[in-house]
Amino acid sequence: MSTWKSEFFNIMVERGFYNQCTNDTGFDEYLADCEKKGTPAVGYLGSDPTGDSLHVGHIVPVMMLRWFQKCGHKPLTLVGGATARIGDPSGKDKLRPFLSEETLAHNTEGLKKSFRKFLNFETGANAAEMVDNWDWFKDINYLAFLRDIGTCYSVNRMLTMDSVKSRLEREQPMSFLEFNYQLLQGYDFCVLYQKYGCRAQIAGADQWGNIVSGTELGRRRYDVELFGFTSPILTDSSGKKMGKSEGNAVWINDEKLSSYDYYQYFRNICDAEVGKCLRVFTDLPMDEVRRLESLKDKEINEAKKILAYEATKMCRGKAEAKAAQDTAVKTFEQGMAGGELPEIKADLNAGIGVLDAFLQIGFVESKGEARRLIKQAGLKINDKPVTDENYKITTADLLNGQVKLSQGKKKHGLIKA
Repeated sequence: MSTWKSEFFNIMVERGFYNQCTNDTGFDEYLADCEKKGTPAVGYLGSDPTGDSLHVGHIVPVMMLRWFQKCGHKPLTLVGGATARIGDPSGKDKLRPFLSEETLAHNTEGLKKSFRKFLNFETGANAAEMVDNWDWFKDINYLAFLRDIGTCYSVNRMLTMDSVKSRLEREQPMSFLEFNYQLLQGYDFCVLYQKYGCRAQIAGADQWGNIVSGTELGRRRYDVELFGFTSPILTDSSGKKMGKSEGNAVWINDEKLSSYDYYQYFRNICDAEVGKCLRVFTDLPMDEVRRLESLKDKEINEAKKILAYEATKMCRGKAEAKAAQDTAVKTFEQGMAGGELPEIKADLNAGIGVLDAFLQIGFVESKGEARRLIKQAGLKINDKPVTDENYKITTADLLNGQVKLSQGKKKHGLIKA
């Protein structure tokens, strides 16, 4: 039987989101009191606009914020227009490249689109809000910041933070600019406390040092207890971070990745990851999750289909999830070419070389890779292995007005004449 008092903590523990908290008992009691009174607690998640979309690896803390809102609390999504100008050194080996004002503005809009897929920004007393730390950093006085904030930090303590310590141990240089990052994120937390009554930061485990920077500043400068709550870094059975598929990020925004490819990422999850992904990437009740993750052998494929559909529905909507599901059924179960497969157009009267076709559709990164796959019988045209690297695809290969290209068992696409 759970010992947690708040609905949020119970959900986090049961679904596998809970990794570490600055004061789990205190935070749990604070949330339980807010839930009892019907007064939303306020918590935030920050993301620097170094890219124009979140990817699957970012969804874990976003889902935590989604459950935070479902429990009646108010989420804040902070887009780091200021901190992106420095770059978070956590997990990095070198200084991030500086981004132009135009790129930052473009990326910020992309992140807003990503967050809106998972959170309600429209209605209710606990509607989510989006803020940008550029609003309070752009006019800040450097000397005043050093005097008021810098005096609350110990360099000795800052040197022990993983983001700093790991770089020094590897003898990789860290600029003074990056060294300041934890002060800026700590200050963000306190600004959000003052402006919105925000007392919680939710993030992945790699942000622990930056979170503690904020909770310490809150205690020293503003005499308030702020709470930090982190999730584990989600990895697959081989220990690699989730969110990448064959080296490419599994993007949230549809202009970066098709709904079919998003669906297929979850459909092809390893058996050992199914239960974990059902808990994290769907809203399915835990009784249903436990039923699905108990399936064995061939039956586990049914669980994967449900996982893929539910995850895609949440991110891309019901219509896109259904279309992706239908395409997968036609392609893999009925031997047909589904309508959502990637496609290229070619003049098949003149013909297109098989190496060029697989390169253009994106199934290989070079012609050399295509040649290697041909030798391994890994490339197919209309489900028949390619044996000649000089083969030209022409109108003679058309079936129902198209040519099906396949790499292995899981990548399929079309050439349209």
